[in-house]
Amino acid sequence: MISIFKKFMKKVFKDLFKKKKNIKIGIYGPPNGGKTTLANRICLDWLGEEMGSVSNIEHETREIQIKEKINIKKDDNELSFSLVDTPGIATRVDYEDFMKKGLPEEEAKQRAKEATKGVIDAIKWLDNMDVVIVVLDATKDPYSQVNITIIGNIAARDIPVLIVGNKIDLRRANTKKIKSAFPQYDVIGISAKKGTNMEEFYEALFVVAG
Repeated sequence: MISIFKKFMKKVFKDLFKKKKNIKIGIYGPPNGGKTTLANRICLDWLGEEMGSVSNIEHETREIQIKEKINIKKDDNELSFSLVDTPGIATRVDYEDFMKKGLPEEEAKQRAKEATKGVIDAIKWLDNMDVVIVVLDATKDPYSQVNITIIGNIAARDIPVLIVGNKIDLRRANTKKIKSAFPQYDVIGISAKKGTNMEEFYEALFVVAG
């Protein structure tokens, strides 16, 4: 009886979600995983314009960026949403790390300050998300403290999640490790930079958001 009730309530909430307007899809993940590259790819595919700038230096995105009214069409299905690109989540931000990348001390300290605020804002914005895309660098070990922190914060809010293993064009990429680390979620391997597997990504997004 309880099982039937749970299925009924799940269907009710699913139907409400389908009818909801102004759906927000947030892109989350650690710095330099390719979040903004993926956001740019989505925006180029469906709006013909990019969303933001990317950099090899961590925390290039330090403020929330939003693109409204993105419409993805697949067969007879259509998904309309606002895309929210968030600053990279980190458990530690040190200005000296930016100095090692060549930034002068004053600029490094300012960047660290902005990056710290960006992390706090990104976590706060989770409360506004209807779906979250977690972008992980598939060449790195997924069993990191920051990844566990991100997934934990999302799980605590019971938000639908699609995990993306990005940079599969690189030799060291291994999406199987990501699937092993987070078996409770759907994982799709892509290269946001080269556009590899984007069709599969959009299909998976329809499933998670639907």
